[in-house]
Amino acid sequence: MRQRPLRHTARGNLPSELSGFIGRGAELAEVGRLLETSRLVTVTGVGGVGKSRLVLAAARSAAGAPGQERYCDGVRLAELACVRDPALLELTLAEALGLTDHTTRPPRTVLAEHLADKRLLLVLDGFEHLVDETAGLVRELLLRSPGLRVLAAGRRPLEVDGERTFPLAPPVPEEALALLAARASAADPDFAVTGANRADLVEVCARLDGIPLALELAAGRLRTLSPAQVLARLEDRFGLLTGGARGGLPRHRALRTAIGWSHELCTPAERLLWARLSVFAGQFDLDAAEYVCAGPDMPVEGVLDLVGELLAQSLLVREETPAGVRLRMLETVRLYGAGWLESLGDAVRLRRRHRDWYMGLATWCELDWFSPRQHEVAALVEAELPNLRLALECCLDEPDELHLGQYLAGTLWFYWAGCGRLTEGRHWLDRTLDPPGGAVTEYESSRLKALWVLGYVAALQGDATASMCALYECRDGAARSGNRVAAAYAVHRLGCLALVSDDMARARELLGEALEQYRAAGELNSNVLMCQVELGMALAFLGDLPGALALCGEVREICEERGERWTKAYALYVLAYAALEGGGTQEARRLLSECVEINHAFHDLVGLVLALELLALVTVAEGDPAEAAVLQGAAEPMWGGVGLQLFGSGYFNAPRLMCRERAGELLGSERYAAYAAEGRELGREALVVRALRGAARAPRPVERGGVPGPRVARSTAPADQPQGP
Repeated sequence: MRQRPLRHTARGNLPSELSGFIGRGAELAEVGRLLETSRLVTVTGVGGVGKSRLVLAAARSAAGAPGQERYCDGVRLAELACVRDPALLELTLAEALGLTDHTTRPPRTVLAEHLADKRLLLVLDGFEHLVDETAGLVRELLLRSPGLRVLAAGRRPLEVDGERTFPLAPPVPEEALALLAARASAADPDFAVTGANRADLVEVCARLDGIPLALELAAGRLRTLSPAQVLARLEDRFGLLTGGARGGLPRHRALRTAIGWSHELCTPAERLLWARLSVFAGQFDLDAAEYVCAGPDMPVEGVLDLVGELLAQSLLVREETPAGVRLRMLETVRLYGAGWLESLGDAVRLRRRHRDWYMGLATWCELDWFSPRQHEVAALVEAELPNLRLALECCLDEPDELHLGQYLAGTLWFYWAGCGRLTEGRHWLDRTLDPPGGAVTEYESSRLKALWVLGYVAALQGDATASMCALYECRDGAARSGNRVAAAYAVHRLGCLALVSDDMARARELLGEALEQYRAAGELNSNVLMCQVELGMALAFLGDLPGALALCGEVREICEERGERWTKAYALYVLAYAALEGGGTQEARRLLSECVEINHAFHDLVGLVLALELLALVTVAEGDPAEAAVLQGAAEPMWGGVGLQLFGSGYFNAPRLMCRERAGELLGSERYAAYAAEGRELGREALVVRALRGAARAPRPVERGGVPGPRVARSTAPADQPQGP
């Protein structure tokens, strides 16, 4: 049996520590010991006791242990606190694992198959509101993945067979004081523990039961209050803020005391903003906070100062992200604010304002997708996904506003199709178009948009039946209502479906018709340019290389003028196909290198695997069959997530088969298999780096024989379809 190569640095997505991890040495060692002997370890405890920090520290320790091989496939974190819909649980885990799948297979099946032979540590944080669903999923994954271990943090155990729980108590007094002092010093560099204030600080720690969240809130107050003043205010508030069910755990009452005390110390305006900010899920920015939270009782120009005060009190967290500076409320703090918002009777109005902001954000992003800011748009939507999900849920909660959900799910087409989110896009499109109870909307244009986007997504998933049904319904509805734009999109996506189904003559006809309809309607965006590229693909596969070059060359020029990169990548693919067909391997490699870079940046799996396999064929033509076999072997597993129609396409599949045939002839079957197996061990990041590095590699001479001309699609088109060039 061939041995798995050792990888001493485990891949993962653990966040870096923004502040020092204070104390907890004994707890950290015990969690590590439990992980050595158990495949599922759950750290439990009251909210705010430090469960998340402990499991992340334990995970970092496990990942960085010298010579460790147990987690050679990585350590991955899935944060579940912002996941409201149980149906998104599997998708969230897939995202955490860096797993993209465009097929119609259930996400749970995809997860289980991906993890079946992996040696990986999966960290789950904040599952308590989805405990039953999480427990079922974890149980199945552990049963089917013998190399998987799970480290979880929650307020209660998962209660899965074999689970070892570690109840996390507050830190010992010395560690509690050290934590309070460290956080207070970070907020105020002049702060120090002295002989004069030490007793008061020790008493503060004792009154708050040493709970880390409570201590961090207290540390924020030490910027303006002395330790004695903090202690006095705690004394004044305990009677009022001690609550909860009779007989409940003291720590639960202590945490509520800490948060309630911080709430009482806020000004009325700060409390109001705290409550209103609780409508956000995960991260948000200042613009969103100003729009959603401002009103007659809170002028928009005052929101910035109030946010600054909440940041100073550790009630908000500021984070640097690819989408810019973001704000986030700790979940326990957010839930406290949500309770106050409900008691104010303002929750419904604020949720609608939240929804309206994200409707506007999605509209702006769709327009800005066709611009030089395309990559920034992708990063922004990625950061805002929890809030966009919440907005979609809000639309689905109100039957009279179902059309808004259809509009929002349809408007995000560029994210579903362009950023590797086909499965989630399908989830929301199906829900808005077929809601429980069969609610009907009178807003036909929103439904038509959702239908053509569903047809597009389903076609890329390889679900021809669902795609055709949605697109025919869209076409007929557009004809009845006179919606020329929706009609053009329906015809376009029917042409796309024909393209991925190998019906090139039909694709040429429909895509050409769609282009005429787009021009008549004055429509120009990434979709229109993609239609032109897809027509170029059909022409190339049918042998009309000059026609394909003219169409895709024009698209390339428009994209470069507009700063559009996503559609440009597909135009580059067609241009590279034509260059290879004419023997221009150097030009084909240059075009494909840029194509790979763009598709990888957008997480577009369809475009990436097509480009990589054509690049492997280019590598054969350059005289390096060994490297071609490595690239081909690395790309082959990606097809499982692309979709059955593309996988079975005689035209799109041609480079893979041609590369295997020619490299196999030059290397021999055993050597080809060995190089391909080496490629299958590459992760996606390593594969892309290797593919791009190949652009500077000098071609190596072929050892025996020559490499015949490409003729990429000649021998692989279905017998009943026109032969390729």
